[in-house]
Amino acid sequence: MLMRTDPFRDLDRLTEAVLGTRARPAMMPMDAYREDGTFVVHLDLPGVTPDSIDLTVEQNVLTVRAERKPQAAESAEKVVDERFYGVYNRQLFLGETLDADRLTADYDAGVLTLRIPIAEKAKPRRIEVSGVGKRKEIHA
Repeated sequence: MLMRTDPFRDLDRLTEAVLGTRARPAMMPMDAYREDGTFVVHLDLPGVTPDSIDLTVEQNVLTVRAERKPQAAESAEKVVDERFYGVYNRQLFLGETLDADRLTADYDAGVLTLRIPIAEKAKPRRIEVSGVGKRKEIHA
């Protein structure tokens, strides 16, 4: 027997009955970090099939859209119904220093991993300064 301890269970059921909807998370949990000249983003999307994931970039805004469908038929009698399903969206605003044209995506074990290279123009570079006498190099 499966048991759930939730003091708000009855309130959730009443809300679902009155509104005819199920609550679902507002966003996909995310981790992001810089590593070796690349910006890496991990998004949790458990139970989503890779073909339901849609990525678009428009004017430096990356939109991630995915859909998780229920596995039980609508006619099935549900005993416990706690897993969330439906369409999920998340937008990430990409800075000018990222090269969105070379973005790559990989989906494995319920985690979508995005790798966005840092643009060459944003990487530090050496600039040589010439003048009278000895030449000096300045790091910019």
